[in-house]
Amino acid sequence: MSASQTPALADLQAQATAAPEHHDAFWMPFTANRQFKKSPRLLASAEGMYYRSTDGREILDGTAGLWCVNAGHGHPHIVQAIQKQAATLDYAPTFQMGHPLPFVLAERLAKLAPDPLKHVFYTNSGSESVDTALKIALAYHRVRGEGQRTRLIGREKGYHGVGFGGISVGGMVNNRKFFGPMLPGVDHLPHTLDIARNGFSRGLPAHGAELANELERLVALHDASTIAAVIIEPVSGSAGVVLPPEGYLRRIREICDKHGILLIFDEVITGFGRVGEAFAAQRFGVVPDLITTAKGLSNGAVPMGAVFATSAIHDAFMHGPEGAIELFHGYTYSGHPLACAAALATLDVYEGEGLFQRAIELGPYWEQAIHALKDLPNVVDIRNFGLVGAVELAARPEGAGLRGYEVFNRAFFEQNLMVRCTGDVIALSPPLILNKEHIDRIFDRLAATIRATA
Repeated sequence: MSASQTPALADLQAQATAAPEHHDAFWMPFTANRQFKKSPRLLASAEGMYYRSTDGREILDGTAGLWCVNAGHGHPHIVQAIQKQAATLDYAPTFQMGHPLPFVLAERLAKLAPDPLKHVFYTNSGSESVDTALKIALAYHRVRGEGQRTRLIGREKGYHGVGFGGISVGGMVNNRKFFGPMLPGVDHLPHTLDIARNGFSRGLPAHGAELANELERLVALHDASTIAAVIIEPVSGSAGVVLPPEGYLRRIREICDKHGILLIFDEVITGFGRVGEAFAAQRFGVVPDLITTAKGLSNGAVPMGAVFATSAIHDAFMHGPEGAIELFHGYTYSGHPLACAAALATLDVYEGEGLFQRAIELGPYWEQAIHALKDLPNVVDIRNFGLVGAVELAARPEGAGLRGYEVFNRAFFEQNLMVRCTGDVIALSPPLILNKEHIDRIFDRLAATIRATA
């Protein structure tokens, strides 16, 4: 009997595809646990553009899992790469040791990134990537003799994961209010969501670039010599798809350059084709000093993240005794063999299937389809760029978020469609393998759900 046919593996497969008998032991993340466990939304398998639920329904994936399955589910090339690597080398440390794959992967990633971001530090998630980038920024100024630069600047409505660094620079109140004072010396820029002036914009909004000048106000308040870095998402995903106004990112870059402040782009969501090109930095023509990534790096198949750093930042650490550790930071699973194999195979798929161009090629059709929902009941705004979109709904009098949750829940059970809800915003970010027929199905099903929820 082969390993794939052993009773133990067969039993595991059965457990993975059937509704569990008990739900209490698993404390679910970012979930209303008691509500979920009364009527669970359970996914058993996936292929291409679709999940299959434990009750046998085919669920159209309108969110690429959690913004991450850009190459579609169960891609054979990625699956085979993981299986083969697991049988070859399951784990190897990268503290004072190494194995070939992280070096091979880093070379390929460096070729994708905009110049001069040519060095890669591995993490295991977007949260870890953010905390890593913040630590690199602080340490960079210290090794250059400017250790007084300790202040970090984030943005309102920003989401940068759930580490203490990430929630400190982040600007989403529920992610912050339960956890005490967080990191000292953090300030925030205003967000750029302005429905009054930019409602129902197609693509980047026209108004709001002047909000970048708030960075000059923070410089005047704190003095540039105390500020280490500014971190922003080129497109804010978790806050409900908040787009940068035309010229906004370029102005932020100019102010950072003027005052010697590092600019970090959090591209955990936008990286690897979501808005077209490999990174939003390339699509928007604005190059930061550090880029944080995860999600699409390995197609979500094995947890992995990475921070891209410029040569100037990397090289600043490469001084002192040759045997000295340059940066006292890292993770047990940095550059994990299975994660590297998944990422290398994912890059093969992105290149071979031209997926980085899909957001540009299909963007106009996606834009037309999502804006066709404008006149549906309770729709107060629609936002889109690349293959990401949001439909904002009017809150119900009895409480914010209730209408959004009902649309999300009914879409799953009644329309076999998976979307994301953040408050009363329905967010969409499908796998990049989709076609026009998939787009039609997504918005036909979403429209039916919004009508039913009126």
